[in-house]
Amino acid sequence: MRVLMFGWEFPPHISGGLGTACYGLVKGLDHHNQDIIFVVPKLWGDEEPLADFVNASDVTLDYREKKFKSIWKNLTYLEVSSFLVPYLGPEEYQKFTDYAIHDRVDLDESIFTSKYAFSGKYGKNLMEEVSRYALTAAQIARDRDDYEIIHAHDWLSFPAGIAAKEISGKPLVAHVHATEYDRSGESVNPPVFEIEKAGMEAADHVLAVSYLTKNTIVKKYGIPEEKVSVLHNAVLDASIIKAKYQKKVPEKIVTFLGRITFQKGPEYFVEAAKKVIDRDPNVRFVMAGSGDLLNRMVDRVAELNIASKFHFTGFLKGDDVDHMYAISDVYVMPSVSEPFGISPLEAVRHNTPSIISKQSGVAEVLVNAIKIDFWDIDAMADAIFGLLHYKSISEMFKELGSQELKRLKWEHVAEKLVGTYEKILAEKS
Repeated sequence: MRVLMFGWEFPPHISGGLGTACYGLVKGLDHHNQDIIFVVPKLWGDEEPLADFVNASDVTLDYREKKFKSIWKNLTYLEVSSFLVPYLGPEEYQKFTDYAIHDRVDLDESIFTSKYAFSGKYGKNLMEEVSRYALTAAQIARDRDDYEIIHAHDWLSFPAGIAAKEISGKPLVAHVHATEYDRSGESVNPPVFEIEKAGMEAADHVLAVSYLTKNTIVKKYGIPEEKVSVLHNAVLDASIIKAKYQKKVPEKIVTFLGRITFQKGPEYFVEAAKKVIDRDPNVRFVMAGSGDLLNRMVDRVAELNIASKFHFTGFLKGDDVDHMYAISDVYVMPSVSEPFGISPLEAVRHNTPSIISKQSGVAEVLVNAIKIDFWDIDAMADAIFGLLHYKSISEMFKELGSQELKRLKWEHVAEKLVGTYEKILAEKS
């Protein structure tokens, strides 16, 4: 089977879990001899050759075609070029959107050029890039007819998937890795919500990374339950990584690794750290990552007078991530709303016991981890203290976790996805 797949990033150039999940899925599909045409806004040239990659920045758009103009007209929710930046108050936001909708000369000129140099990043022109990516997808879908199904990853690629479906008539799979409710709570960004909803409604089938996410899709977006199936994330390699790094401090180390944003629950980690340090000062806490709550977390650590035992590393990638897992005695993921959360699986690979919130998709598949409510800082502190001080409990989670990983591999996930593709095509024939 040949699949036309739209993503926004691909390793080694990633900003989060979306690119990692795309890589795992493509590698799993390759294991089952599936052919993937993988489109990204910008290729960097050092991607592993697992797919027939298409660099959207190299695609010439014949925008004078009536069908392309029609697609642009139908994508009305993309009319504003920069919804996400800056962060405006209600009045300023209304003025900004009114202006952008009624005075779109600059946007039209920038979108309807024969070629468009995508940044491949997340910046102030993100909505403009999402818009252009949709038009580029239509061109790619028209120029190539060697695929049977379209697969779009997350809201950034949903308009591209819709456009490709309109041009080709091929069935569309919308893969939801996170929703706007996960990122923003109840204060959702309306344009992003509308893009997500339109993508799921236009799709022939919707994939959710967890039952938690499926529940959100059905309840918040009004998508029929029978149209949504769950495809959990996984790991590429189930083998345990032997530590190459040695800890250079005598204290135990407890780690939070992820974006320092509302969704990830960093404030609960800080409050639990205070409770643990009060009971045992010979523990160090590490918050690895960056995000809009970073300064607030630094201030709170200072207020709690635990700065000498609390470290902020900034964003980590590559070997630095492996290093952090290797020297950690406990890994904590206190997410408020986590569609899946692949980092605990990586922690298990490094033989690091994990504490995860019940409000995460990974809690559905990872049995051998301590599960707590994100808001229960007393339970979190008790779990951390227990894993640090009762060796038999820690060793049990290490041993059972390593066995559990063997059934959580991307090749198994890909096999299930191929079955889903075949079912969709059978229903359409």
